[in-house]
Amino acid sequence: MAKVEQKQVVVNEIKEKLDRATSAVLVNARGLTVAQDTSLRKQLREAGVDYKVYKNTMMNFAVEGTQFESLKEYFSGPSTLAICYEDPTTAASIIKKFMKDAKTLEFKGGVIDGVSYDAEGVKVIADIPSRDVLLSRLLGSFQAPVASFARVIKAIADKDAEGGAETAEA
Repeated sequence: MAKVEQKQVVVNEIKEKLDRATSAVLVNARGLTVAQDTSLRKQLREAGVDYKVYKNTMMNFAVEGTQFESLKEYFSGPSTLAICYEDPTTAASIIKKFMKDAKTLEFKGGVIDGVSYDAEGVKVIADIPSRDVLLSRLLGSFQAPVASFARVIKAIADKDAEGGAETAEA
C-alpha cells in the first residue's frame, strides 16, 4: 500500500469518528508518565471516549468541512484528540479531574456541540455536570414543590381528623 493510501486510511478513520461525535477536545499530553497516560486512557475508554494521538496534518485533512474545522488553529506541537459520542462534556470533565494529578496535561481547545472553545473555555465546560445529573436536578426541582404541597395537605387533613375526633368525644 502506498504511503498516500496509508495516510488516507487514517484521515478516513478520524472523519468517521468525528461524524458520530458530539464533541472533540484537543489536549497536549506531553510529559505524562506511562502510568498516568495508561490511567487516563482507561478512564476515558470506560466513559466511551476515544482518546488517540494523531498527526496534526492528518487531523487537519480530517476536520476539513466539518463542525470541528475550528480546531485547525490548535494543530501545533503534540496533539491528542479526545472524541465523545454521547455526553459532550464527558472527555473535558475527566481530563480536567485528571489534570489535578498530572500538572503537565493541558487543554489546547475543543468543539462541544458545534461551538468552538479555547483552552479556558474547555475548562469552564468541564465543570458543567453531565446531562444525566442536570436532568435529575431539574426533576428534583419539579418534585420539591409538589412534595411540600402534599405534606401541607396531609397536615391539614390530619388536623381536621384530630379536630373531628375531639368533637365526637365531647
